[in-house]
Amino acid sequence: MPSKLLNGRVPMVALIQTLAVAEYLSFHRAALALGTSQSSVSARIKTLEEDLGIVLFDRNTRGVRLTEAGRRFVDQVHDAMSILDRAIKTAGMQSRGEEGELRIGVHALTTGCFLDRLLERFHDDYPSVRLHITEGTARDGQFMVREGKLDLAFMVGAHDISDLNARIIWRDRLLVALSAKHLLAGRPDVDWQQLAEETFLVRHGGSGPQVYDLIVTRSAGKWLTPAIIRVAVGRTALLSMIAAGHGISLFAEEGVAANTANVVFRPIRDEPETIPFSAIWSPSNRAPALLKLLALATNMR
Repeated sequence: MPSKLLNGRVPMVALIQTLAVAEYLSFHRAALALGTSQSSVSARIKTLEEDLGIVLFDRNTRGVRLTEAGRRFVDQVHDAMSILDRAIKTAGMQSRGEEGELRIGVHALTTGCFLDRLLERFHDDYPSVRLHITEGTARDGQFMVREGKLDLAFMVGAHDISDLNARIIWRDRLLVALSAKHLLAGRPDVDWQQLAEETFLVRHGGSGPQVYDLIVTRSAGKWLTPAIIRVAVGRTALLSMIAAGHGISLFAEEGVAANTANVVFRPIRDEPETIPFSAIWSPSNRAPALLKLLALATNMR
């Protein structure tokens, strides 16, 4: 036969009153704390004892004390109430975007850049939201957002994607990275034509595909496309290759490390525009934490 607690016949108020009596060891003081009458508390607990088939409290002229069965019952009810309270608080926090998790795709993450500051600020504001960061290309990010594997992806460029939301979050200046021994390293800036004879090193991952497209676009109709070598390395290895004189590459200004050894960064004076960085997400994803991150990004911009 199902227990009366499981099929809902024991009122929650009876459990709350039981916990109060166990705390105060007095029906009178428990009733005062709960703002009800002593007779109501006494009657409910008596009914609960009858339903459970056990005696929860020993009553005598000197006061009230828990029986051994009562102590065990109260301990378990207290644990259950704590779990219920946590569930209610968690649900409320999740509905407000203050708890849960966000899966975020990035093209790169460099200390001090806008994206790094954004995620750090979000973590400070919402420490109970766990951030799971995945690095990949813009193509990877789009696929993973569509498949529900990412909530949001940050990527280089402005994007118009029919089935996804996209918004430019910030812009940055474009710089060329050169070996400190390069002939152009001593100049305050360079122009695109001066780079036409150079060999560009472009990563397969991260923002590499966008860098490749930009080099081709800036050369179109003006001069032959420069030599472009795709390299399957990370950002640190790419900078080492540039420092060693194997080629040059392009970086956003905020992604430049101040202490990069033997590499110099110069602005391209005839670059017509700053580089946009966008966020993309699914229109069906209305997770409160996602909306809070987007709002914070807009405010910080």
